[in-house]
Amino acid sequence: MPSIVTVTFSPSIDKSFTTPEMVPDKKLRCSAPKLDPGGGGINVARAIKILGGKATAVFPSGGYTGKQFDRLLEDEEVPMVIIESTNETRENIVVVDQSKNLQYRFGMPGTELKEGEWKEILRVIEAMEDIEYLVCSGSLPPGVPEDIYAQLATIARKKGAKCIVDTSGRPLRLAIEAGLYLIKPNIGELSAFAGKDYLSIEDAKEIALNMVVSGQCEVVVVSMGGDGAMLVTKDIVEIYTSPKVERKSTVGAGDSMVAGIIYSLSLNKSLQEAVRYGVACGTAATMNPGTELCRKENADALFEII
Repeated sequence: MPSIVTVTFSPSIDKSFTTPEMVPDKKLRCSAPKLDPGGGGINVARAIKILGGKATAVFPSGGYTGKQFDRLLEDEEVPMVIIESTNETRENIVVVDQSKNLQYRFGMPGTELKEGEWKEILRVIEAMEDIEYLVCSGSLPPGVPEDIYAQLATIARKKGAKCIVDTSGRPLRLAIEAGLYLIKPNIGELSAFAGKDYLSIEDAKEIALNMVVSGQCEVVVVSMGGDGAMLVTKDIVEIYTSPKVERKSTVGAGDSMVAGIIYSLSLNKSLQEAVRYGVACGTAATMNPGTELCRKENADALFEII
């Protein structure tokens, strides 16, 4: 069985296209849409495949869009375990206004999962053997309890696996209370977690250190967007600055960062190397248009200068 498994409760087909200019009340001529399978854990598994690794994606899929989603992921040769769902897999849209080089992102609500469907995902994870890293990523759709990531963290701990959670709000808080290996909040998510409107870098470092010292998680990687990331453990506090590149899209940058970190750790790289490579992968993703994830050649080149 795979050593890296990702879980996504709200996958989506991401449609991206361009238009010369966004103008209200007019019919807009658009480019042919590019379709990608998306969702937090899905993107992490896809990016790990791009980097040369292997991760199995576990996710629900339903309806016509679900079948299309499955084919898209199969075309990328990502190993998967599909939980059939009653409701249709959702779609998201990304539109780029070429005249202003502005990106508009339209996120559709997640489709409801029935109790038997999300419980089947838990059963699948419980039945898997030899999981080293369990990556739980993305928002939760209606019908899924807010403590689902906490439940997965408990399962991972019993299996001796390292659980990584990349989400926000109450699901993140409950997962942290259950105990995690690694979290990757951005500054905004960490601010919300701390109940503050704004955090300085020093504030973020202090909050992350408190999480680690209290035993809630072993590693905190604070994503600072275009400025890079901060790695915090009991023994390490380091900031890795993103190289300056021409940014075309930020879609999938965070997922690419997580993929780079976990892929590196699976190769027995140090945490410092892993986070450096994660920053390289996240930055590489921003160099691509639409919903495209990082490219390995770009990530490898950027890693050398971080």
